[in-house]
Amino acid sequence: MVSPALGNEPQHSSEPSAQPGASKVALAAKIALVVVLVAELMNILDSSIVLTALPTLQESLGAGPAALQWVTAGYSLTIALGLITGGRLGDLYGRRRSFLIGTAVFTLASLLCGLAADPGTLIAARILQGGGAAVMLPQVLATLHVTFDGEQRSKAFGLYGAVLSFGSVLGPVLGGVLTQSDLFGLDWRPVFLINVPLGLAVFLLGRKFVQESTAERAQRLDLTGVPLSALSIVLIVFPLTEGHAHGWPLWCWAMLAAGVLVLGVFVRHQQRRKDDGPLVVLSLFRDRAFSGGLTTQLLLGLSTGMFFMTWTLYLQRGLGMSVLQAAVAFVMIALGELAGATVAVKAAGRFGRRLPQAGILLVLGTMTAYGLQIVSRQGDLTLLAMTVPLLLLGLGFGSVGGPLADMSLSKVPHENAGSASGLFNTSIHLGMALGTALTALVFFSATGGSTEGALNRDAFTGVLWWVGAAFAAMWALMFLLPTRTSNQTD
Repeated sequence: MVSPALGNEPQHSSEPSAQPGASKVALAAKIALVVVLVAELMNILDSSIVLTALPTLQESLGAGPAALQWVTAGYSLTIALGLITGGRLGDLYGRRRSFLIGTAVFTLASLLCGLAADPGTLIAARILQGGGAAVMLPQVLATLHVTFDGEQRSKAFGLYGAVLSFGSVLGPVLGGVLTQSDLFGLDWRPVFLINVPLGLAVFLLGRKFVQESTAERAQRLDLTGVPLSALSIVLIVFPLTEGHAHGWPLWCWAMLAAGVLVLGVFVRHQQRRKDDGPLVVLSLFRDRAFSGGLTTQLLLGLSTGMFFMTWTLYLQRGLGMSVLQAAVAFVMIALGELAGATVAVKAAGRFGRRLPQAGILLVLGTMTAYGLQIVSRQGDLTLLAMTVPLLLLGLGFGSVGGPLADMSLSKVPHENAGSASGLFNTSIHLGMALGTALTALVFFSATGGSTEGALNRDAFTGVLWWVGAAFAAMWALMFLLPTRTSNQTD
């Protein structure tokens, strides 16, 4: 049902005259759902679609290795350091308003990326794009949380999980198709320009159909907490992302230590401002479902980041597959993920934590079988032979994301929805940074950068152990989540 918190009428009204209005509200809520999910999809695609275009982009702009690295790192780092602030801006000044501003900035920056004539302009546009996404993204989960209740909210979060799963796999495939097609002679530029019509549609429809909501007791933004939170995150995420490329020099460890120190100062500052509009509402962490869900989300980012980054190298180097064959393998996982997300939508929270826990067990069992298949078949493993494991892995992955978000945020007060959403989104970005660091430790250190097939196969089987351990920890942490969602009676 649509949440009464927004002034919408209950789904079951005893007055016949209320029915047409209720139908219009329900339709508006569905359109709003599509709008915010498309916004989420734009971000997921933009995080990965550029990867397959990098070689062409480098040749076109004459970008060096460092500039090429910042095309991706500039975007991801800006998002990571701005999500917490972006979430709180929605709570204080309006979630629809923040969503529209973030969408407008993201869309404009996408256009600037597509028009960039040199590496410096492209990097600056990517940083601006990340800033827009940091304001836009937290409003997605917050809007779902305050717009829907009960079974409808579980279904909405299930669709959110489907978008996460589908977008992360579709991005590299779409990037390859758009780049190779050379649409209108634009070379790599359509990977960014595709966001322009999508962003305009999201802005116009969001302005009409997304309901405005704010915290009941809106206060001023914590202007001291904003730079402290951003500084702590960048001091932690940057060395984790860049450490391997530079051989883990002393400055990386010094940045990590400084990041932890600044994080401690930030937490202490939030404790002092607990009754005066803190940037992060620390009382959220008293809810074990939120704390457990946040940690599980971090491990999800770590494990999936490690898996997909190394899996694509295994397919192309370990098995000698072409880019097209590797893309087909990604599509297989995407189909499985869509099936898993569909199951989550249909279940609508009825099984509580048991559904994602079952999905994790499916991933663990399938990953074990896949690892044995890799070892036994070596370089002779074909795409056809791995079809079933890939579909089952996708099925498991797809049944986790939506229910995890639903249960983690289930008891968050509406007035803190943006802050909670910002933290939840930040955790997966931090997890991906940790995954990048671990990838350097367990995969690249084993291959030494070699493209030799046997080395890459052995390194990938080692990664599967780490990913399996992370999923096992996620399964255990999910016991902190509710056995049933709030819409189910005990």
